[in-house]
Amino acid sequence: MTSLGRLRAANRRTLTTALAEGPMSRADLARATGLSRTTVSSLVGDLLEAGLVCETSDRGRPHKGGGGRPSVLLTLSAPSGHVAGVDIGHGHLRVAVADRTGTVVHEDVAVLDVDTRGTRVFAVAAGMLAEATTAAGAESVGAVGMCVPAPLDRTSTRVSNRIMPGWQGLDPGSQLERHLRGTHGITAPVLADNDANLGALAELGHGAARDLPPATTDMVYVKLASGLGAGIVLGGRLHRGSTGNAGEIGHVQVGEDGPVCRCGNRGCLETLVAAPRLVDLLRPAYDADLDIAGVLALDAAGDAGVRRVLSDAGRVVGRALADLATSLNPALVVLGGSLGRASSIVEAVRGSIDRYAQPEVAAAVRVVPGELGDRAEVMGAVGLALARVAQAPPG
Repeated sequence: MTSLGRLRAANRRTLTTALAEGPMSRADLARATGLSRTTVSSLVGDLLEAGLVCETSDRGRPHKGGGGRPSVLLTLSAPSGHVAGVDIGHGHLRVAVADRTGTVVHEDVAVLDVDTRGTRVFAVAAGMLAEATTAAGAESVGAVGMCVPAPLDRTSTRVSNRIMPGWQGLDPGSQLERHLRGTHGITAPVLADNDANLGALAELGHGAARDLPPATTDMVYVKLASGLGAGIVLGGRLHRGSTGNAGEIGHVQVGEDGPVCRCGNRGCLETLVAAPRLVDLLRPAYDADLDIAGVLALDAAGDAGVRRVLSDAGRVVGRALADLATSLNPALVVLGGSLGRASSIVEAVRGSIDRYAQPEVAAAVRVVPGELGDRAEVMGAVGLALARVAQAPPG
Protein backbone atom coordinates (compact mmCIF):
# COMPACT_ATOMS: atom_id res chain seq x y z
CA MET A 1 0.00 0.00 0.00
CA THR A 2 1.31 3.47 -0.87
CA SER A 3 1.78 6.17 1.74
CA LEU A 4 -1.32 7.92 0.37
CA GLY A 5 -3.30 4.69 0.69
CA ARG A 6 -2.15 4.21 4.27
CA LEU A 7 -3.16 7.78 5.10
CA ARG A 8 -6.59 7.27 3.55
CA ALA A 9 -7.09 4.01 5.48
CA ALA A 10 -6.06 5.73 8.72
CA ASN A 11 -8.52 8.55 8.06
CA ARG A 12 -11.30 6.03 7.43
CA ARG A 13 -10.56 4.46 10.80
CA THR A 14 -10.69 7.91 12.39
CA LEU A 15 -14.16 8.49 10.95
CA THR A 16 -15.56 5.11 11.98
CA THR A 17 -14.14 5.51 15.49
CA ALA A 18 -15.90 8.86 15.80
CA LEU A 19 -19.18 7.36 14.50
CA ALA A 20 -18.96 4.54 17.06
CA GLU A 21 -19.77 7.20 19.68
CA GLY A 22 -23.09 8.03 17.98
CA PRO A 23 -24.67 9.48 14.81
CA MET A 24 -22.98 12.57 13.37
CA SER A 25 -23.40 14.85 10.38
CA ARG A 26 -20.57 15.38 7.90
CA ALA A 27 -19.91 18.77 9.48
CA ASP A 28 -19.83 17.14 12.95
CA LEU A 29 -17.27 14.63 11.68
CA ALA A 30 -15.06 17.36 10.28
CA ARG A 31 -15.10 19.22 13.60
CA ALA A 32 -14.60 16.07 15.69
CA THR A 33 -11.72 14.63 13.63
CA GLY A 34 -9.97 17.77 12.39
CA LEU A 35 -10.20 16.49 8.80
CA SER A 36 -11.26 18.89 6.06
CA ARG A 37 -14.86 18.80 4.88
CA THR A 38 -13.67 17.78 1.41
CA THR A 39 -11.74 14.82 2.86
CA VAL A 40 -14.69 13.81 5.07
CA SER A 41 -17.09 13.96 2.12
CA SER A 42 -14.82 11.77 -0.03
CA LEU A 43 -14.25 9.20 2.74
CA VAL A 44 -17.94 9.08 3.64
CA GLY A 45 -18.65 8.32 -0.01
CA ASP A 46 -16.28 5.34 0.17
CA LEU A 47 -17.85 4.09 3.41
CA LEU A 48 -21.41 4.47 2.09
CA GLU A 49 -20.52 2.56 -1.09
CA ALA A 50 -18.94 -0.23 0.97
CA GLY A 51 -22.00 -0.48 3.21
CA LEU A 52 -20.03 0.33 6.37
CA VAL A 53 -21.92 3.58 6.99
CA CYS A 54 -25.50 4.57 6.26
CA GLU A 55 -27.56 7.76 6.38
CA THR A 56 -30.25 7.77 9.06
CA SER A 57 -33.85 8.95 8.77
CA ASP A 58 -33.21 11.25 11.76
CA ARG A 59 -32.03 14.77 11.07
CA GLY A 60 -29.48 16.81 12.96
CA ARG A 61 -29.85 20.34 14.21
CA PRO A 62 -29.55 23.30 11.84
CA HIS A 63 -25.95 24.56 11.79
CA LYS A 64 -25.22 26.88 14.73
CA GLY A 65 -28.84 26.73 15.83
CA GLY A 66 -30.08 28.62 12.79
CA GLY A 67 -33.26 28.06 10.88
CA GLY A 68 -31.62 26.37 7.94
CA ARG A 69 -32.12 22.87 6.68
CA PRO A 70 -31.16 20.20 9.26
CA SER A 71 -28.17 18.08 8.32
CA VAL A 72 -28.39 14.38 7.47
CA LEU A 73 -26.85 12.17 10.14
CA LEU A 74 -24.53 9.27 9.44
CA THR A 75 -24.26 6.11 11.51
CA LEU A 76 -22.33 2.87 11.35
CA SER A 77 -24.08 0.05 9.52
CA ALA A 78 -25.04 -3.04 11.46
CA PRO A 79 -23.62 -6.16 9.76
CA SER A 80 -24.27 -9.60 11.15
CA GLY A 81 -22.15 -10.97 13.94
CA HIS A 82 -21.40 -10.24 17.57
CA VAL A 83 -18.96 -8.38 19.79
CA ALA A 84 -18.32 -8.55 23.53
CA GLY A 85 -17.53 -6.28 26.44
CA VAL A 86 -15.74 -7.12 29.69
CA ASP A 87 -15.86 -4.88 32.76
CA ILE A 88 -13.20 -5.67 35.38
CA GLY A 89 -13.87 -3.74 38.59
CA HIS A 90 -12.17 -3.95 41.94
CA GLY A 91 -14.97 -6.15 43.27
CA HIS A 92 -16.75 -7.59 40.24
CA LEU A 93 -16.53 -9.01 36.74
CA ARG A 94 -19.25 -8.25 34.18
CA VAL A 95 -19.40 -9.60 30.63
CA ALA A 96 -21.82 -8.81 27.82
CA VAL A 97 -22.28 -10.15 24.29
CA ALA A 98 -23.98 -7.80 21.85
CA ASP A 99 -25.02 -7.78 18.20
CA ARG A 100 -23.53 -5.27 15.78
CA THR A 101 -26.17 -2.66 16.66
CA GLY A 102 -24.82 -2.66 20.22
CA THR A 103 -27.89 -4.43 21.61
CA VAL A 104 -26.83 -6.74 24.44
CA VAL A 105 -28.16 -10.26 23.92
CA HIS A 106 -26.58 -11.87 26.97
CA GLU A 107 -24.98 -10.48 30.11
CA ASP A 108 -23.54 -11.97 33.28
CA VAL A 109 -21.92 -10.55 36.42
CA ALA A 110 -19.95 -12.11 39.26
CA VAL A 111 -18.87 -10.71 42.61
CA LEU A 112 -15.11 -11.13 42.75
CA ASP A 113 -12.25 -9.59 44.73
CA VAL A 114 -10.21 -8.70 41.68
CA ASP A 115 -7.43 -6.96 43.61
CA THR A 116 -6.42 -10.13 45.48
CA ARG A 117 -6.60 -12.40 42.42
CA GLY A 118 -4.01 -10.52 40.38
CA THR A 119 -3.59 -11.82 36.85
CA ARG A 120 -5.72 -14.92 37.57
CA VAL A 121 -8.74 -12.71 36.94
CA PHE A 122 -8.12 -12.96 33.19
CA ALA A 123 -8.72 -16.70 33.26
CA VAL A 124 -12.02 -16.12 35.07
CA ALA A 125 -13.01 -13.40 32.61
CA ALA A 126 -12.20 -15.63 29.64
CA GLY A 127 -14.34 -18.42 31.07
CA MET A 128 -17.29 -16.11 31.70
CA LEU A 129 -16.99 -14.67 28.19
CA ALA A 130 -16.89 -18.12 26.60
CA GLU A 131 -20.04 -19.11 28.51
CA ALA A 132 -21.77 -15.85 27.57
CA THR A 133 -20.91 -16.32 23.90
CA THR A 134 -22.48 -19.78 23.93
CA ALA A 135 -25.54 -18.56 25.84
CA ALA A 136 -26.03 -15.76 23.31
CA GLY A 137 -26.07 -18.27 20.46
CA ALA A 138 -23.07 -16.57 18.87
CA GLU A 139 -20.64 -18.62 16.84
CA SER A 140 -17.86 -16.15 17.60
CA VAL A 141 -17.19 -12.53 18.48
CA GLY A 142 -15.47 -10.11 16.13
CA ALA A 143 -13.78 -8.12 18.88
CA VAL A 144 -13.75 -7.72 22.66
CA GLY A 145 -13.65 -4.41 24.51
CA MET A 146 -12.40 -4.46 28.09
CA CYS A 147 -12.24 -1.85 30.83
CA VAL A 148 -9.84 -2.08 33.75
CA PRO A 149 -9.75 0.00 36.96
CA ALA A 150 -6.34 1.52 36.25
CA PRO A 151 -4.85 3.94 33.70
CA LEU A 152 -3.17 2.47 30.62
CA ASP A 153 -0.15 3.93 28.88
CA ARG A 154 -1.22 5.43 25.56
CA THR A 155 1.69 3.94 23.63
CA SER A 156 2.12 0.46 25.10
CA THR A 157 -1.47 -0.14 26.42
CA ARG A 158 0.15 -1.44 29.62
CA VAL A 159 -0.96 -0.55 33.15
CA SER A 160 1.05 2.56 33.86
CA ASN A 161 1.08 2.88 37.65
CA ARG A 162 0.87 0.91 40.90
CA ILE A 163 -2.87 1.34 41.59
CA MET A 164 -3.45 -2.36 40.84
CA PRO A 165 -0.98 -4.52 42.79
CA GLY A 166 0.80 -6.97 40.51
CA TRP A 167 -0.54 -5.32 37.34
CA GLN A 168 2.09 -2.63 36.80
CA GLY A 169 3.56 -2.99 33.32
CA LEU A 170 0.95 -5.62 32.38
CA ASP A 171 -0.86 -5.53 29.03
CA PRO A 172 -4.45 -6.53 29.98
CA GLY A 173 -5.61 -6.94 26.37
CA SER A 174 -2.85 -9.41 25.54
CA GLN A 175 -3.52 -11.33 28.76
CA LEU A 176 -7.21 -11.84 27.97
CA GLU A 177 -6.49 -12.66 24.31
CA ARG A 178 -4.10 -15.41 25.42
CA HIS A 179 -6.63 -17.01 27.77
CA LEU A 180 -9.44 -16.81 25.22
CA ARG A 181 -7.36 -18.38 22.48
CA GLY A 182 -5.44 -20.93 24.51
CA THR A 183 -8.21 -22.24 26.77
CA HIS A 184 -11.43 -21.57 24.88
CA GLY A 185 -10.41 -21.40 21.22
CA ILE A 186 -11.80 -17.87 20.79
CA THR A 187 -9.66 -15.77 18.47
CA ALA A 188 -10.60 -12.10 18.67
CA PRO A 189 -8.71 -8.87 19.21
CA VAL A 190 -9.09 -7.44 22.73
CA LEU A 191 -8.93 -3.68 23.22
CA ALA A 192 -8.53 -2.36 26.75
CA ASP A 193 -9.10 1.06 28.28
CA ASN A 194 -9.61 2.66 31.68
CA ASP A 195 -13.06 2.03 33.20
CA ALA A 196 -13.97 5.71 33.70
CA ASN A 197 -13.02 6.47 30.09
CA LEU A 198 -15.39 3.81 28.79
CA GLY A 199 -18.11 4.85 31.24
CA ALA A 200 -17.82 8.36 29.80
CA LEU A 201 -18.22 7.09 26.24
CA ALA A 202 -21.24 5.00 27.21
CA GLU A 203 -23.03 7.91 28.92
CA LEU A 204 -22.12 10.10 25.95
CA GLY A 205 -23.53 7.72 23.38
CA HIS A 206 -26.46 6.14 25.22
CA GLY A 207 -26.98 7.82 28.59
CA ALA A 208 -27.13 11.16 30.35
CA ALA A 209 -25.03 13.03 27.76
CA ARG A 210 -26.57 11.64 24.59
CA ASP A 211 -28.46 14.86 23.74
CA LEU A 212 -25.37 17.08 23.79
CA PRO A 213 -24.15 18.24 20.34
CA PRO A 214 -21.71 15.45 19.32
CA ALA A 215 -18.74 17.43 18.02
CA THR A 216 -18.81 20.21 20.62
CA THR A 217 -19.43 18.12 23.74
CA ASP A 218 -17.33 18.93 26.79
CA MET A 219 -18.24 16.69 29.72
CA VAL A 220 -16.73 14.92 32.72
CA TYR A 221 -17.89 11.48 33.83
CA VAL A 222 -16.97 10.61 37.43
CA LYS A 223 -17.05 7.01 38.61
CA LEU A 224 -17.68 6.86 42.37
CA ALA A 225 -17.26 3.28 43.54
CA SER A 226 -14.51 1.18 45.12
CA GLY A 227 -12.18 3.72 43.57
CA LEU A 228 -12.65 7.18 42.10
CA GLY A 229 -11.81 8.16 38.55
CA ALA A 230 -12.97 10.46 35.78
CA GLY A 231 -13.40 10.20 32.04
CA ILE A 232 -12.96 13.54 30.28
CA VAL A 233 -14.59 14.27 26.91
CA LEU A 234 -13.50 17.43 25.10
CA GLY A 235 -14.95 18.46 21.76
CA GLY A 236 -16.81 15.16 21.58
CA ARG A 237 -13.63 13.09 21.91
CA LEU A 238 -12.11 11.29 24.87
CA HIS A 239 -9.11 13.09 26.39
CA ARG A 240 -6.54 10.63 27.74
CA GLY A 241 -3.62 12.96 28.36
CA SER A 242 -0.05 12.61 27.13
CA THR A 243 0.56 9.29 28.91
CA GLY A 244 -2.98 8.03 29.45
CA ASN A 245 -3.34 9.26 33.04
CA ALA A 246 -5.86 12.06 32.46
CA GLY A 247 -8.87 11.91 34.79
CA GLU A 248 -7.18 10.30 37.80
CA ILE A 249 -9.11 12.64 40.08
CA GLY A 250 -9.14 10.09 42.89
CA HIS A 251 -5.43 10.75 43.37
CA VAL A 252 -5.67 14.50 43.77
CA GLN A 253 -4.09 15.23 47.15
CA VAL A 254 -6.54 16.72 49.64
CA GLY A 255 -4.40 16.27 52.79
CA GLU A 256 -0.64 15.91 52.76
CA ASP A 257 -0.64 14.06 56.10
CA GLY A 258 -3.60 11.86 55.23
CA PRO A 259 -3.78 8.05 54.92
CA VAL A 260 -1.40 6.26 52.57
CA CYS A 261 -3.13 5.54 49.28
CA ARG A 262 -2.67 2.44 47.14
CA CYS A 263 -1.02 4.69 44.52
CA GLY A 264 1.85 5.31 46.96
CA ASN A 265 0.96 8.91 47.81
CA ARG A 266 -0.70 10.22 50.98
CA GLY A 267 -3.98 12.04 51.48
CA CYS A 268 -5.54 11.21 48.09
CA LEU A 269 -9.19 12.08 47.55
CA GLU A 270 -9.98 8.38 47.06
CA THR A 271 -8.88 7.55 50.62
CA LEU A 272 -11.70 9.74 51.94
CA VAL A 273 -14.63 9.01 49.63
CA ALA A 274 -14.26 5.49 48.17
CA ALA A 275 -17.37 3.38 48.74
CA PRO A 276 -15.74 0.83 51.14
CA ARG A 277 -14.54 3.63 53.44
CA LEU A 278 -17.98 5.25 53.58
CA VAL A 279 -19.62 1.92 54.39
CA ASP A 280 -17.06 1.32 57.14
CA LEU A 281 -17.85 4.75 58.62
CA LEU A 282 -21.55 3.93 58.79
CA ARG A 283 -21.48 0.32 60.04
CA PRO A 284 -20.96 1.09 63.76
CA ALA A 285 -24.18 3.10 63.81
CA TYR A 286 -26.22 0.70 61.67
CA ASP A 287 -25.47 -2.94 60.95
CA ALA A 288 -22.37 -5.05 60.52
CA ASP A 289 -23.89 -6.38 57.28
CA LEU A 290 -24.47 -2.91 55.80
CA ASP A 291 -23.42 -2.69 52.15
CA ILE A 292 -23.64 -0.15 49.34
CA ALA A 293 -27.16 -1.21 48.40
CA GLY A 294 -28.23 -0.66 51.99
CA VAL A 295 -26.55 2.75 52.11
CA LEU A 296 -28.34 3.82 48.94
CA ALA A 297 -31.68 2.62 50.31
CA LEU A 298 -31.17 4.57 53.53
CA ASP A 299 -30.19 7.66 51.57
CA ALA A 300 -33.33 7.40 49.42
CA ALA A 301 -35.40 7.04 52.62
CA GLY A 302 -33.91 10.27 53.98
CA ASP A 303 -31.88 8.75 56.83
CA ALA A 304 -30.10 11.68 58.52
CA GLY A 305 -26.88 9.84 59.40
CA VAL A 306 -26.37 8.37 55.93
CA ARG A 307 -27.21 11.65 54.26
CA ARG A 308 -24.65 13.44 56.43
CA VAL A 309 -21.83 11.04 55.54
CA LEU A 310 -22.67 11.01 51.82
CA SER A 311 -23.09 14.78 51.71
CA ASP A 312 -19.67 15.25 53.33
CA ALA A 313 -18.17 12.95 50.69
CA GLY A 314 -19.97 14.76 47.88
CA ARG A 315 -18.69 18.13 49.05
CA VAL A 316 -15.09 16.89 49.02
CA VAL A 317 -15.50 15.42 45.52
CA GLY A 318 -17.27 18.58 44.35
CA ARG A 319 -14.40 20.73 45.62
CA ALA A 320 -11.97 18.85 43.37
CA LEU A 321 -14.43 18.96 40.46
CA ALA A 322 -14.86 22.71 40.90
CA ASP A 323 -11.17 23.22 40.08
CA LEU A 324 -11.43 20.84 37.12
CA ALA A 325 -14.56 22.62 35.87
CA THR A 326 -12.90 26.03 36.12
CA SER A 327 -10.04 24.70 33.98
CA LEU A 328 -12.13 22.84 31.38
CA ASN A 329 -15.52 24.65 31.40
CA PRO A 330 -17.61 21.49 30.72
CA ALA A 331 -21.32 21.56 29.93
CA LEU A 332 -22.06 18.47 32.01
CA VAL A 333 -20.75 16.46 34.96
CA VAL A 334 -22.18 12.92 35.08
CA LEU A 335 -21.85 10.98 38.33
CA GLY A 336 -21.66 7.22 37.82
CA GLY A 337 -20.52 4.13 39.66
CA SER A 338 -22.25 2.55 42.63
CA LEU A 339 -22.53 5.88 44.48
CA GLY A 340 -23.31 8.12 41.53
CA ARG A 341 -27.07 7.88 41.88
CA ALA A 342 -27.14 8.83 45.60
CA SER A 343 -29.11 12.07 45.72
CA SER A 344 -27.13 13.34 48.73
CA ILE A 345 -23.88 13.07 46.75
CA VAL A 346 -25.34 14.66 43.62
CA GLU A 347 -26.69 17.62 45.61
CA ALA A 348 -23.43 18.10 47.53
CA VAL A 349 -21.28 17.98 44.38
CA ARG A 350 -23.56 20.59 42.83
CA GLY A 351 -23.24 22.77 45.92
CA SER A 352 -19.43 22.62 45.97
CA ILE A 353 -19.16 23.50 42.29
CA ASP A 354 -21.47 26.46 42.85
CA ARG A 355 -19.33 27.60 45.78
CA TYR A 356 -15.81 27.05 44.50
CA ALA A 357 -15.88 27.16 40.67
CA GLN A 358 -15.63 30.41 38.73
CA PRO A 359 -19.24 31.76 38.70
CA GLU A 360 -19.80 31.70 34.92
CA VAL A 361 -18.35 28.17 34.77
CA ALA A 362 -20.60 27.00 37.62
CA ALA A 363 -23.66 28.50 35.93
CA ALA A 364 -22.88 26.72 32.65
CA VAL A 365 -22.41 23.18 34.01
CA ARG A 366 -25.14 20.70 34.89
CA VAL A 367 -24.53 17.94 37.45
CA VAL A 368 -26.61 14.80 36.91
CA PRO A 369 -26.55 11.13 37.94
CA GLY A 370 -25.64 8.67 35.20
CA GLU A 371 -28.45 6.85 33.44
CA LEU A 372 -26.64 3.55 32.83
CA GLY A 373 -25.73 2.81 36.45
CA ASP A 374 -23.41 -0.15 37.02
CA ARG A 375 -23.67 -1.11 33.33
CA ALA A 376 -22.02 2.05 31.97
CA GLU A 377 -18.54 0.56 31.82
CA VAL A 378 -19.51 -2.69 30.11
CA MET A 379 -21.59 -0.75 27.58
CA GLY A 380 -18.55 1.42 26.91
CA ALA A 381 -16.49 -1.75 26.41
CA VAL A 382 -19.07 -3.01 23.89
CA GLY A 383 -18.77 0.33 22.07
CA LEU A 384 -15.00 -0.06 21.96
CA ALA A 385 -15.39 -3.48 20.34
CA LEU A 386 -17.90 -2.11 17.82
CA ALA A 387 -15.46 0.62 16.84
CA ARG A 388 -12.79 -2.04 16.27
CA VAL A 389 -14.88 -4.16 13.92
CA ALA A 390 -15.99 -1.05 12.04
CA GLN A 391 -12.42 -0.04 11.31
CA ALA A 392 -11.80 -2.59 8.55
CA PRO A 393 -11.15 -0.79 5.26
CA PRO A 394 -13.99 -0.98 2.71
CA GLY A 395 -14.18 -3.69 0.12
